[in-house]
Amino acid sequence: MGYLLFSLIYFMASNFFVIKECSSLFWVFLPLFIAGNFFPAFRLPRTKRLKNCAKGKALLIAFLGSTALSFALFILGFTGFLSVDTIFENPRLWILNTLFAILLEAIVFWNGMLRIFFSSEQLGIKTRVIAVICGMIPIVHLIVLGRMIQIVSDEIETENRKMILDEQRHTQRICATKYPVLMVHGVFFRDFRYFNYWGRIPKALETNGARIFYGNHQSAASVENSAGELAARIREIIQETGCEKVNIIAHSKGGLDCRRALNLPGIAAHVASLTTVNTPHRGCEFADYLLTKIPQAEQDAVAKTYNAALKKLGDPAPDFLAAVHNLTASFCKSFNSMFPDVPGVLYQSIGSKLNKSAGGRFPLNFTYHLAKYFDGANDGLVGETSFPWGSSYKMLTVNGTRGISHGDMIDLNRENISEFDVREFYVRLVADLKQRGY
Repeated sequence: MGYLLFSLIYFMASNFFVIKECSSLFWVFLPLFIAGNFFPAFRLPRTKRLKNCAKGKALLIAFLGSTALSFALFILGFTGFLSVDTIFENPRLWILNTLFAILLEAIVFWNGMLRIFFSSEQLGIKTRVIAVICGMIPIVHLIVLGRMIQIVSDEIETENRKMILDEQRHTQRICATKYPVLMVHGVFFRDFRYFNYWGRIPKALETNGARIFYGNHQSAASVENSAGELAARIREIIQETGCEKVNIIAHSKGGLDCRRALNLPGIAAHVASLTTVNTPHRGCEFADYLLTKIPQAEQDAVAKTYNAALKKLGDPAPDFLAAVHNLTASFCKSFNSMFPDVPGVLYQSIGSKLNKSAGGRFPLNFTYHLAKYFDGANDGLVGETSFPWGSSYKMLTVNGTRGISHGDMIDLNRENISEFDVREFYVRLVADLKQRGY
């Protein structure tokens, strides 16, 4: 109802030249038009960002409605159906009206477009680029605009629902586990202050009572060296907080690093649980294949470039090739026989898979085919059969062509996925640890 009201207001203000009923009320419609550009929605979400999204969405919907009405009015101008001169009888009046309507509609459009461009987190770079490219293509630009409105609308609904849910259970502190949570990243990433490897997940956990710490280990190193860094980090957390143990949630290679750390002297006594997420416990067959096919000189060149870049970003001794070799099936077979699970620690695992390559963001949409050839169903990097480890295992996917990728499991792209709320999944995961006394 609100969209219809604003559509009519914008329509009336834009076409007062030819609509006699509006001519005498122009100074009424003009203030309403201005007010409508500042307050185009009656029911607004709770945060400033979402309010801007909602206002932008409302403006764009009203723009479509008022533009459709203006176009219909223009068509009727040829028929003599209106109580004004036809376009043929008074073309100057209609030209003036058309130019004025275009000006006012442009104000509404750009007001709405800029709001969603700079406030939406779900539009993504791809959609924004498509919008810029298709902005001047008739019909196509309307389809793109409709898609953008739908994305923003879903975002507002999802985020608002999430906030309401967190407010309702705030006092329950369902993620306030007995022991703090240590989140361990995978290979080729770091725990940066301004770009969280885990996306929006840590904030969701902390909102529900969790205490979060990070591994802070290097981005690329052997499992042995990473395990040593993580062991030191665990001792540091124990000393800093006075807690007896930690609950570890580790993604990708981080799961192997943590399993090795648990076998180091004195560390298992300070770990209550280890949950591995999309960890290649049995390695990746395609990694074995690539390392045998790519010449050593080329491997060394890539490693040298990568290691140099990571040193500048803070890694004291990055080792690209060691990290890659530790992801092979041959390494993991030997690793599993040498380092069994430690009694007294809860081991559990989670995996996911893409349903088609198109479901993954670059570069996972390309590596999916390679992983599928050697490892079968996969998440874009790791085969499904490599995920299970410990006393319990959960496999995740969604219906349709998308699926859930290696990156989706850490909210890497901050993308809301239909049928899978990654933030809520981790909230439930940690809540379960709390209920089990961890």
